[in-house]
Amino acid sequence: MPEAAELEQRLDSIREAIDWPSTPALAGRVRAGIATPAPIARPWFQTRWALAAAVALIALAALLAYPPSRDAIASWINLHTTFTRQGVIPTPSPQPSGPLGKRLGLGSLTTLAEAQSKLKWRIVLPPSLGQPDEVYLQLPPSGPPQGEVTLVYSTRPGFNTSGTTGVAVLITEVTGEANSQFFGKVIGNGTTMEQVTVNGHQGYWISGKPHDFFFIDANGNTRDETLRLATNTLLIDDNGIVIRIEGDMTKAQALELAASLV
Repeated sequence: MPEAAELEQRLDSIREAIDWPSTPALAGRVRAGIATPAPIARPWFQTRWALAAAVALIALAALLAYPPSRDAIASWINLHTTFTRQGVIPTPSPQPSGPLGKRLGLGSLTTLAEAQSKLKWRIVLPPSLGQPDEVYLQLPPSGPPQGEVTLVYSTRPGFNTSGTTGVAVLITEVTGEANSQFFGKVIGNGTTMEQVTVNGHQGYWISGKPHDFFFIDANGNTRDETLRLATNTLLIDDNGIVIRIEGDMTKAQALELAASLV
């Protein structure tokens, strides 16, 4: 095999002619790499840059919350802007315009003297509330047989005023009889009824949020009416005149008003 021998000789000569670099000492590097574990990659939000940025944002928010700092920052970055803190935005009143009682369906707006001239009984008033702000009258056929009068009192010291209706106290007077057998239809969940006596007259204190009121009118018919304020209500049967006092008031306040009616 002369060709193979000749090829081997040529390869040997080429090997000797090439200037091979010396082999580096790798053993020490390999041992060091094995002894020292590789660094663990952290999530981006745990890096020093991310933490530094978060601290800077918190500091900036604290500075902006303080009015002098806001102005200084605006001046430093040459912003012609005023930072304004908006307080609690007022809620628009739900009350529509017009007379308080008109939107409660109390009848026709009138005067106390005009209402008295059309009724057969004397209208009674609580002196502590002063003159009513509005007076309403309902006559047949939409109202009871002998009519019904409602006195509207808006803001009064010591009484809560409804934010929806703007009314503190309603006093309604009508001829008829308040019968306790109808209270089962009035009292619902969260509403209680208690018998009371005012100046020797039978009455009922209904606390909670009753919505309906039943009574026997002057003709002996049962009538039902809506309690306009849906709040605590005191009913008094005063010798054939049913007096209804509605409002966000205590039992003591209602009894005091009823006892003072003249």
